[in-house]
Amino acid sequence: MKSLRLILSNPRYFGPSWVFASINILFGTWAIYIPTVKDKLGIDKADLGVAIFFLALGVFVIFPVAYRIIDGLGVGKATWYGVLFSCVSALLPLLAPNYYSLMAALFLFGASNGLTDIAMNTLVTEIEKEDGEKFMSASHGFFSLGGVLAGLGSFLILGINNPALHMLYAVLLVLVVNIIFHKHYKHIVAAPIEREAFSFKLFRPLLLLGLVSFMVMGGEGAVVDWSGLFLQEITMAPEALIGSGFLAFSVMMTLGRFLGDGISAKIGPIKIVAIGAAISIVGYLLVLTTHVYLAITGFAFVGLGFSVIIPELFRIGGTVKGIDSAKGVSFIAGTGYSGFLMGPVALGFVAEKYSLTHTFSVLLICSVLVLAATYALYRRRR
Repeated sequence: MKSLRLILSNPRYFGPSWVFASINILFGTWAIYIPTVKDKLGIDKADLGVAIFFLALGVFVIFPVAYRIIDGLGVGKATWYGVLFSCVSALLPLLAPNYYSLMAALFLFGASNGLTDIAMNTLVTEIEKEDGEKFMSASHGFFSLGGVLAGLGSFLILGINNPALHMLYAVLLVLVVNIIFHKHYKHIVAAPIEREAFSFKLFRPLLLLGLVSFMVMGGEGAVVDWSGLFLQEITMAPEALIGSGFLAFSVMMTLGRFLGDGISAKIGPIKIVAIGAAISIVGYLLVLTTHVYLAITGFAFVGLGFSVIIPELFRIGGTVKGIDSAKGVSFIAGTGYSGFLMGPVALGFVAEKYSLTHTFSVLLICSVLVLAATYALYRRRR
C-alpha cells in the first residue's frame, strides 16, 4: 500500500496513474454497451466478434510504430496526446450508423488505446528511474479502478438512456482530471525505446508461462467483452444489472492488485498463481449456474483470481534460468496481450455456433489447465 499512498499524495505520480484509470473508464464504458450496439445494428455474435477483431487489429497496427511516436514527441506528450486521441475515438463506436463504420471506429479506438498503453507504461518506467520510486503495480491497480468507475456508470444507463451521451460524460470526466494533472508529466522525455528481435531460445523455457498468460488474459478479455451479454441473454438480468458482472470483476481485480504483492512475498509466486487459478475456477462455476446474482458473484471471484496471476507470471518469467529478464517479461506480455485481444474474438464464434454458456465453459477449462500448469511449474523449479 506504500505505492498507493505515494500516488495519492503526489501529483507527479497521480497524473500518470490517472491515465491508466482513464483508458479503462473509456474501454469499460464501451464494454457496457456492447449488447446495445449489437441490437442496434442487428448483428449476430459472430459479426460482433469480427468487429471486436478490428479493435485488436488497431492495437497490433500501432505497436510497431508507437515507439517512434513516443521517441519523436517525448513520452510525456505522447501520453497526453494518446489520452486525447482515445477520448475522441471512444465516442465513435457508439455513434456508428452501420456495421462497417463500427469496424472502422473500433479500429481507431484500438489504435488510440494501444498508443496510450505503451506511452503510459513507458512514462511510469521513466519516472521510476528518475525518482527511484516504485509505483508501476499500483498504477495498474488504477487501471482496474477505472473499470470499477465504468461499472458504476452502468447504473446510469436508465437515467441517461443514450449510449453516446453516457460515453461523452465518461470522456469529460477523463479529460477534466487529465487537463488538471497532465502538466506534471507532459514535459518528461524518455530515452528511445530499444526493441529486441524475438529469439527462439525464449520459446522452449517460457512456453508454459506464455500459454498460461494467453489463457488468463484471454479470459480477462472475454469477461470484459461478454459478461454483459451473458447476464442479459443467459441469466435474463434486468437492464440495470447488465454491467454488474464487469463491475464486480473490476472491483475484485483492483483489490487483488493492491494486496497481491504482500501475499506473494509470504507464500511465493507459484503458490499464489495456483490459488488465483483455483479462485477463478470457483468463479466460473458460479457464473455457469446462470442465476443472476450467483453469476455476478462468480465474475467477482474470477476478477480476484486473475488479479494476482499476470503480475506473478512476469515475476517468474523474469527469473527463468539462462534467460534475460527483459526477454522473459516481453514474451509473457506479448502472449498475454494476444490472448486478451484475440480470445474474445474466437469465443464469439463459439457463442454464435453454440451459446455463451459454452463460451464460459471453455474459459472454465482454461482455468483448470492453468491450475494444472502450476504443478508443472512447481516441479520444474524444485
